[in-house]
This record gives sequence, C-alpha cells and structure tokens, in this order.
Amino acid sequence: MTVNMTKGQAISLQKNDGGTLTAVRMGLGWQAAPRRGLFGSRTREIDLDASAVLFADKQPVDVVFFRHLVSDDGSVRHTGDNLVGGAGQGGDDESILVDLQRVPVHIDQIVFTVNSFTGQTFQEVQNAFCRIVDETNGQEMARYTLDGGGQYTAQIMAKVHRAGSGWQMTALGNPANGRTFQDLMPAILPHL
Repeated sequence: MTVNMTKGQAISLQKNDGGTLTAVRMGLGWQAAPRRGLFGSRTREIDLDASAVLFADKQPVDVVFFRHLVSDDGSVRHTGDNLVGGAGQGGDDESILVDLQRVPVHIDQIVFTVNSFTGQTFQEVQNAFCRIVDETNGQEMARYTLDGGGQYTAQIMAKVHRAGSGWQMTALGNPANGRTFQDLMPAILPHL
C-alpha cells in the first residue's frame, strides 16, 4: 500500500505484516519542464539531489550525498549523482539505500532530503517524485509528488528513527529552501 503524501503531512509507516523495517530505499525521479520561448519550447537541465543525514542524539554525525556516496560505517549508500533527471523515464534517477541492521547503535535517526542543486524551484520540474521503498520486498511505502510545487528548492522528505528494538519511518514532505543538505540543516532540526 502506497501512501501519497501532501505538503506537511506526517505519517507513521510500518510494514503491513507488523514486522520491523530492515532495509529502505529513498528513490528520486524527475524531468525538466519545457519552457516556452520566442523560438518554441525547450528544457533547462535541473539537478535534483537526494541526501541522507545521520543523527546521533540530535547531532549530525555523517551524511550520504553525491560527494560522499557511502556512510563511514557502510550502512547507507547513494547509488550515484544524476545531473539532469529523466534517465529512468518514470523510474528512480537517484537512490539512497539504507541497511538498517548495519546502522551503528549510536545513530538514532536518518533524515532524507531532496534539493535543487542548480537552484530552480519545484515549479520548473515535471514528473518529479520522491518515494520510500521497503527494500526487502520492493513495496513502495510512501510517494510525494514534487512538480508544480511552489517557490521552494528543497524538501525534507522523511526520516527513519529507532523505536524500541526496531525502526519506524515518518514521512514529512516539508518544503524548504537550499541548494545543499548543509543549507537545509535549520529546516531539518525541528523534525528530530
């Protein structure tokens, strides 16, 4: 069952069978929207970036993004930077994989973000989405549509956090502004 998110919506997600999540993937896909000009329509390349910030007791301790593809402990992995989108034609253009069983015990939250590195707003993209997938069975758990979405350049998408002996996920979908995950830190902190 996929939950379609709206701006600002927070939803606690658990596996349908009541079990705990062991591996998740944040997938990001997009295409540049055509712009009409004097000589017809054309597209301007848009570079969206997926990031995962790892926190221990509300302090950032590691990050996975296009310049640091694997967390220091190896539990979080970015599949690589896509500079223009549209490569998957509806599939994921960038993905971040998290093996929750390998995350060190001191890491208590992982926050997923999406930002427009080239600075365009989400009004300038089409067919853009971010989704969270249970990587153990390929089931999409949450999806947020990014295109046509206002004058912001980033989203605080979701977080996975420790709950008892397992993990729980909360989908956030909060708009923000910034070209990099560093720019987004003030917007992330209230969600910890």
